Amino acid sequence: MDYLYAVVLFAISASVTPGPNNIMVMSAGANFGIRRSLPLLAGICIGFTLMLLLVGLGFGQLFSLFPGLHLIIKWVGTLYLLYLAWLIARSADEITGQPAARPLGFLKGALFQWVNAKAWVVATGAIAAFTSIGADFYQQNLTIALTFFVVSFPSVGLWLLFGSLLKRWLTSTLARRRFNHAMAALLALSVAPVMYELLSPPG
Repeated sequence: MDYLYAVVLFAISASVTPGPNNIMVMSAGANFGIRRSLPLLAGICIGFTLMLLLVGLGFGQLFSLFPGLHLIIKWVGTLYLLYLAWLIARSADEITGQPAARPLGFLKGALFQWVNAKAWVVATGAIAAFTSIGADFYQQNLTIALTFFVVSFPSVGLWLLFGSLLKRWLTSTLARRRFNHAMAALLALSVAPVMYELLSPPG
């Protein structure tokens, strides 16, 4: 039982703390409301659960066999996050009623986990910390994934709710623009450590 408590606490702390997923969800809630942002929330939570399962089944070992793959994912993930930050910064015009503006959907939310640096850190950390080699390994992997599945919806959902509540005060184009620029800056800032690592000379 102590094992399960430890996994739950880890899942809560990892899911509810600021990161690219939560920033995107809060921004979507503020710009589009809860109902239109639910596919993004579901995509993030289900996508990360699947990622955890696959990492536990040995997908993460590909990085040991093909170290270049890790570098490619880092670059793709960083550039994609910066692109999302740019999209968020431009989304202030939703208040004018542009029909084409909409939040990211389920599939993009799920696929985003594979280029999200924080998701990789959490997934590999969870598998390393809460599994042991032996007969119970796959059961432990499944327990971790299911725990994150249950915990992530309310944890990430809090950010969606908070963003939706903010929508009541973001009633002008200027207020919406300032909020989106702040969210875009936070999202871009979240990849600063990865960018520093990528651009630093080896050794």
